[in-house]
Amino acid sequence: MTLPSTEVINTTVTEPTKAKSGGCGRKSDTSHIVEMDEKTKERIAKHPCYSEDAHHHYARLHVAVAPACNIQCNYCNRKYDCANESRPGVVSELLTPEEAAHKALVIAGKIPQMTVVGIAGPGDPLANPEKTFRTFELIAEQAPDIKLCLSTNGLMLPEYVDRIKQLNIDHVTITINMVDPEIGEKIYPWVHYNRKRYRGIEGVKILHEKQMEGLDALREADILCKVNSVMIPGINDEHLVEVNKVIRSKGAFLHNIMPLISAPEHGTHFGLTGQRGPTQKELKAVQDDCSGNMKMMRHCRQCRADAVGLLGEDRSQEFTKDKILEITPEYDLSKRQEVHEGIEKFQQEIKAAKEKAKADKKVANSPKILVAVATKGSGLVNQHFGHAKEFQIYEVDANEARFVSHRKIDHFCQGGYGEEGTLEKIIEAIADCKAVLVSKIGECPKEKLQAVGIQTVESYDIIEKVALEFYQQWNKG
Repeated sequence: MTLPSTEVINTTVTEPTKAKSGGCGRKSDTSHIVEMDEKTKERIAKHPCYSEDAHHHYARLHVAVAPACNIQCNYCNRKYDCANESRPGVVSELLTPEEAAHKALVIAGKIPQMTVVGIAGPGDPLANPEKTFRTFELIAEQAPDIKLCLSTNGLMLPEYVDRIKQLNIDHVTITINMVDPEIGEKIYPWVHYNRKRYRGIEGVKILHEKQMEGLDALREADILCKVNSVMIPGINDEHLVEVNKVIRSKGAFLHNIMPLISAPEHGTHFGLTGQRGPTQKELKAVQDDCSGNMKMMRHCRQCRADAVGLLGEDRSQEFTKDKILEITPEYDLSKRQEVHEGIEKFQQEIKAAKEKAKADKKVANSPKILVAVATKGSGLVNQHFGHAKEFQIYEVDANEARFVSHRKIDHFCQGGYGEEGTLEKIIEAIADCKAVLVSKIGECPKEKLQAVGIQTVESYDIIEKVALEFYQQWNKG
């Protein structure tokens, strides 16, 4: 198998509580094997958010053209000029539709594996319909191969589904945190609808009604819908099983249960009142409870509203407005198609290698373990331990290795400054893993990882292959 060059991928600009089982139990997590028809597979094949496989290879761009919002969430505070933060609603600068379209064309030339342009804020796209739809119109006219998608709270969705369909926006994400307004009242202080602000449960009931209408309308329009849900311990964690059941019945394609981000420095209501986010174990438990009859998204990075690049990397500061506006776009459809054909060929090679690595005969009741993977993308173990800013976590048994989550960390190599403390935090972050898979690692961190029972595997190969080979050795021991 020919491993891909990273030259294109790295192109830069040079100028709690256990969930109730109602309807989806935790007997077996089958979210990774839910069958899809060929048409749906084709629709998501190049969308890094809708396809776990695509997120290893394809990039996305979020353009920040929608500043206004029509609801208040207790977990949101839309601050500007927060370049070091990576969370929804954060941007460094706003763009006009024309600037956003120009940026999309520039990045489509600089990063040809960028396949999706989305609008996710910093407010709500459908609270800014003129700017949102004008941006999509301009991009569709000039870059017809780029997929268009938007993320919304759903309040105004029923009014705009027809327009969304006309523009061939095939992917819509709705954030739905409750289907019980009494629970929603703890999350949303107010809702602004039809020029009136509704507080308390009255506003939440309107939001819930419109979200349900929007789900139905998207299903009728044959638009793929992903639902994001923020998991808030003690508020909606048990309730998310019911949310999953309802959205599934209304045709949602994918459910993304995300952890609450509630650091006090972000200035959100939950952050300032001490509401904690879920642990990794709690999050996985609820995700597992909601698995089975629909796909679960576990590779979400809770991206900024001006995110650029592969999921898991933040290149927004390489493509700031002042830099972008000085660049003449070099959008070349044929060159982009050539890059995509190369990616598709490599994906087929990866798929064949994965199948070959799997056990010929299924092993019953083999114990499951977790391994941490340092990767720059392409589905490979291909990153130095010291350069990793996150680890992808795979659950492995004798039969398969499958992605289950990611964990952000501070990268270890900092020129000697603070490395000791950073390593301790990295070890804490992956303490439940049996091994860390990396392209290279220094002797010092290797020894300290081994001292706490975490083995190190140095390789440059397909993640699943390396993980399964490690498992075989581990299981013999």
